[in-house]
This record gives sequence, structure tokens and C-alpha cells, in this order.
Amino acid sequence: MTVTFIGSGDAFGSGGRLQACILVDDGRQRVLLDCGTSSLIGMKRLGIDPNSIDIVLLSHLHGDHFGGIPFLVLDGQFSRREADLRVVGPVGSRERIALAMEVLYPGSSRVERRFKLVVDELEPLAAASLAGATVRVFAADHASGAPAHHLRLEIGGRTIAYSGDTAWTPALVQAASGADLLICEAYFRDRRVPFHLSYGELLEHRGELGCRRIVLTHMTQEMIVAADVEMERASDGLVVHV
Repeated sequence: MTVTFIGSGDAFGSGGRLQACILVDDGRQRVLLDCGTSSLIGMKRLGIDPNSIDIVLLSHLHGDHFGGIPFLVLDGQFSRREADLRVVGPVGSRERIALAMEVLYPGSSRVERRFKLVVDELEPLAAASLAGATVRVFAADHASGAPAHHLRLEIGGRTIAYSGDTAWTPALVQAASGADLLICEAYFRDRRVPFHLSYGELLEHRGELGCRRIVLTHMTQEMIVAADVEMERASDGLVVHV
């Protein structure tokens, strides 16, 4: 199984990186963890066919995590995609995606296409079946006008956990328990700000996270260039084998 960091950046393009978008490919289906506004650019840059994406899992409803959905849908429309696209996100996803499409391209949310955009909404601690895979969601601590989630994807005999954006919360321990890979935000090196997790805080709690491997993402420039970071750091285009 491969995990490809299509976009590993924060909302503001720190380090010239694209916004959050991570592809999990088990050879049978392709799942995106988040789909930030720049995701379509990243996919085409890496030679990933956007129409090969089966499912998009959203951690929360900020533009750098879900704003690529309208572009993914419209690209599928104009390239004659036929397979349905499924999006699984927090409560409020269906309305927010439709509003985003109308703001960006008026009338686009009501167009009939060859494929359906199917949006499922999950409450914290709920689970959804994904054609042989399972996603479980846990409550994150991040203000986005709707619930924010940690994601736990069980696919192809492996488990991928994803923090999304969040302050430290014990729910992350639940999401990461026994995971083969935890993809975790590390926004600043040590500075603590509301609704985000710093590398220093993550180090403090490392012993509580029962995962086999951690890769850091969603970093500021400070974290990207820091010389004293021991954990693996993602970059755009990085491919991790799980």
C-alpha cells in the first residue's frame, strides 16, 4: 500500500507547499484524506488521474482541507467521469460543499452529470464502510464552523490514522492506537496556539500514541526548516510504503 502526500502544506503555502491532500492507494481503491483547494493541481503535477479517486475523507471544513472538492467534481464533469465520487465528512459537509460550488461556479451544484457526487456525514465515534475498507472518526479540537475529526482508515489490512488540524486531545490516542501510520499535524516547533498541535506537544505525548510510525504534515516554515526535528516530515510528492 502507498501513501502519497499530494499536498503537505498549511493554509498559507508555507515553504511553497500545496494544501492538505493525501492519497491512500491499496491497489483496489484510491482514497483521499482531505482535498484542499490546490489538490487538483497536485494530482496533475504527480500524474495522478483525478477520475481514479474513489472516495474523499474530510477531516474538517476549512478551505485548505475541503476546498478542492468543487474543482475535482467539475474536472470529472468535463473529462466525462462515469464512476460516482463519494465524500465522507463531518455533519455540515453536504451544505458546505454545495455552497462552495455555488460561490465558485454559480449553478454548478445543480448540474446533472454522468456520475453522482455522494456526500455522507458522520458524527464523532461513528464509522462508515467503504467497499472493503472502514473509516472511523473521532472528535478533534479545531474550530471550523462544523465538527472537526481525526480519521482512522482501515484498508488493505493496514490502518492509517490522520489527525487533521487539532489541538492536543485524548481522542487522538484512540485514533492512533495500533495504527501502522499516523499522519499528524505539527504546526509550530514549540509555540502553542489554539486549535493546532505543535511538535513540542506531540513529543510530550508520543508515549501515549500506540502507532508504529509518525509522519508530520501541515507545518509552518519554522517547522519545515528546523534542524532538531527527530520525526519524519512530509513534503509534496513524498511516497510512503505501509
